[in-house]
Amino acid sequence: MIRRLYDWTMSLAATRHAEKGLASVSFLESSVFPIPPDVLLIPMVIANRDKWVRIALICTLFSVLGAFLGYFIGAFLYETIGKAVLEFYGKADSFDKISQWYNTHGGWGVLFAAVTPFPYKVLTIFSGATGLNLITFVVVSIIGRAARFFLVAYLLRKFGEPIRLFIEKYLGLLFALFLILLIGGFYAVRYVF
Repeated sequence: MIRRLYDWTMSLAATRHAEKGLASVSFLESSVFPIPPDVLLIPMVIANRDKWVRIALICTLFSVLGAFLGYFIGAFLYETIGKAVLEFYGKADSFDKISQWYNTHGGWGVLFAAVTPFPYKVLTIFSGATGLNLITFVVVSIIGRAARFFLVAYLLRKFGEPIRLFIEKYLGLLFALFLILLIGGFYAVRYVF
């Protein structure tokens, strides 16, 4: 089953709709969607290594645009939508505790979430709800998202064939590791932070 899913994703990555799918996932992941855009970014770069800059740029641009939606949800729709998303990640009760701290140091939190597998949408919504300075929010979002997606795309471009062979050889193990990291990220959001 995992092999079929991998083959399907690789074939999707080479279609004319791949960039639209990547843009959509990147946009939605920054505000509400739980699956990171790396799921499409990785096979797209492996399928067409010469387009690594374009693919990373699409991912970065639409992720930052989606961050504005997360910020908007936090700023204007916190009670109706933002709270529900934060509750899903187990962070609704943290709002009062850390909102003061966040307005002073929140840029570092956004940068951390933008670069790591930490659910970025939690901090985009939190940024809007606490009124984090919009310029700080935009600057750290661009830096963090660009650093993450361009680094991944560059490494895949540079080491693409060996990485593709490694992925195909250890697909089951890598899938299990991905799930552990994804679940671990949700666990960290809910219980650690």
